[in-house]
Amino acid sequence: MATSKRGPEPGSQKAKHGGQAVREKYGPEFYSRIGKKGGEAVKERRGPAFYAEIGKKGGESTKRQQGPEFYSRIGKKGGERGRTPKQQTTEK
Repeated sequence: MATSKRGPEPGSQKAKHGGQAVREKYGPEFYSRIGKKGGEAVKERRGPAFYAEIGKKGGESTKRQQGPEFYSRIGKKGGERGRTPKQQTTEK
C-alpha cells in the first residue's frame, strides 16, 4: 500500500537522520513547544472529557496487562516516597 505522504518511511534510517537534524537545528525545547501546541489543539477540539476517556482506557489496559496488584505496589512506593517529615515553622 503506497502512501501519498512526503518524506521518508517512518522509523527508517532516513527518518531518524531527519529527526536528529531537526533536534540539532532547533534544540530539545522545540519538541516541548510543538507537543504543548498539539495538546492544546486537541483539548480545544475534543474537550477535557477526551482525556478522561483515554486515561480510563489506558488504566484498564494496564490493569489487564499488569494485574490489579500492580496498582497496590506502585501506590505503596509513591506513599513511601512522599513521606518526608514536615518542617515545622516557628513563625508567629
